[in-house]
Amino acid sequence: MLKKLAIATLTASLFIPLTSHAKTLRWASQGDLLTLDPHAQNERVTNNFSNYVYEPLVEYDKEFTIVPALARSWEQLSDTLWRFHLRKNVSFHDGSPFTADDVVFSFQRAMSPTSGFKAYVDGFVDIKKIDDYTVEIETAAPNPVLLRLLTNVFMMSKSWAEANNATTPQDFGKKEENFATHHTNGTGSYQLESREADVRTIYTENKNWWGQAEKTGNVSRVVYTPIAQNATRTAALLSGEIDFILDPPAQDLARLKQQAKVIEGNEFRTIYIGLDQHSPELKYSSIKGKNPFTDQRVREALYISIDTQAIQKIVMRGASLPTGTMIAPQVNGWTEALAARPAPDLEKAQHLLAEAGYGPNELRFTLDCSNDTYINDEAICQAIINMWAKAGVKATLNTMPRAIYFPKLHAYDTSAYLFGWGVPTFDALYTLQSLIHSKGEGADGAFNFGHYSNTQVDQLIDQIKVETDPQKRNAAIHEALTIHAKEVGHIPLHDQVIPWAMAKNVHVVHRANNHLTPKWVTID
Repeated sequence: MLKKLAIATLTASLFIPLTSHAKTLRWASQGDLLTLDPHAQNERVTNNFSNYVYEPLVEYDKEFTIVPALARSWEQLSDTLWRFHLRKNVSFHDGSPFTADDVVFSFQRAMSPTSGFKAYVDGFVDIKKIDDYTVEIETAAPNPVLLRLLTNVFMMSKSWAEANNATTPQDFGKKEENFATHHTNGTGSYQLESREADVRTIYTENKNWWGQAEKTGNVSRVVYTPIAQNATRTAALLSGEIDFILDPPAQDLARLKQQAKVIEGNEFRTIYIGLDQHSPELKYSSIKGKNPFTDQRVREALYISIDTQAIQKIVMRGASLPTGTMIAPQVNGWTEALAARPAPDLEKAQHLLAEAGYGPNELRFTLDCSNDTYINDEAICQAIINMWAKAGVKATLNTMPRAIYFPKLHAYDTSAYLFGWGVPTFDALYTLQSLIHSKGEGADGAFNFGHYSNTQVDQLIDQIKVETDPQKRNAAIHEALTIHAKEVGHIPLHDQVIPWAMAKNVHVVHRANNHLTPKWVTID
């Protein structure tokens, strides 16, 4: 009730223009960031805001080429040893200097058991300080995508974290918090001014930022407002109360293109359905004493019951690319053959279910779905449930906001769920290791909530981690994805096409990672 009341009063309170200053960027999307801790939750919106405050050693430019960030240069000393030379005269927002001690601390923190960023530091053996402005990273084996992984490991102040008892990331899955959950201290181009969870978060320009001379935008203040209702977000933009919407509703795009400005592009995020293939008895199901999702025939029946072309046309209004694989076209390892998707076949689905021992409406379970995370996520789930019903499957939709949804999945408290996975490294390993590898140490299976497991696939992924020959590596990627697809380890749906909507005087750099970067935004 409180949340509904807060949303209902948005127009009356939050949308009062804060200032006529041209350098204030007021923007919105449907969900709030989950935490301010830069190593706690590896999630798109949260990572977008972490990038305002915190910085990695290396980063992507506008074309996603690796460029220096807090490391001014680097060299590879051997197959497993890299040396990074740090920028001097860089300060954290509290004025303390950035040194090698902070780098060593930050990598160790990202490797902690409670970290959501272990995928980016997997296989790291040692992070060593050589002097105040030089560090070395040693890996257990050659890592062909190491620099791309480093773009997502944010540097924190060691002294600040120690002084505030925040030396380890918050345990997001257990809903624990620490000082870094609500406070920040980075080296980035913006610093936190204030935060009211689910209401408003404000950032101001860091005028002491080391890269100030290279800043191409003119935004000095960022005001972010999560707005769950589609109609309210659209109205806020068209009335001039908001300057930019990250996720404009598909049904409003035609009107927004006429009255505002819309930029569209492909995202490197694949939306899919995950199924619990591990529990002896399926949770939230009428089936007792067994788990129907361990039967490949059941998984295949659910897969071919879904008409992704209909979802693209009716639900997404064209803003999706149906796919049969777990990676998007921008990601190394993708091929048209892998992305080919079988046509929906209700008759075959019914036959497979009957063969598995389930008559019409005998298979019943719950589909968990977020309602403020992906484009039209709740509508996608509702459409899938209706499609499954035509095949004789009775699924119940259970929707919730992201703040509840993600901890639920991390606790493996689900039987079937909708999820979206972006690939910031632009390499299939990131998906294979996190989503498809069996649950293991570090990043292996860290987001494999359905516990898909295949020993041969695990061996291929382990090979991909260290293989430096591009042909051999891509062959292993294709084989692993092919086996996973044949076994219906997950049910891929589509790759997101992301439209951004904004006032006509706002100029942005559209990003395949769906991140809005204020330092590149210009407001006339």
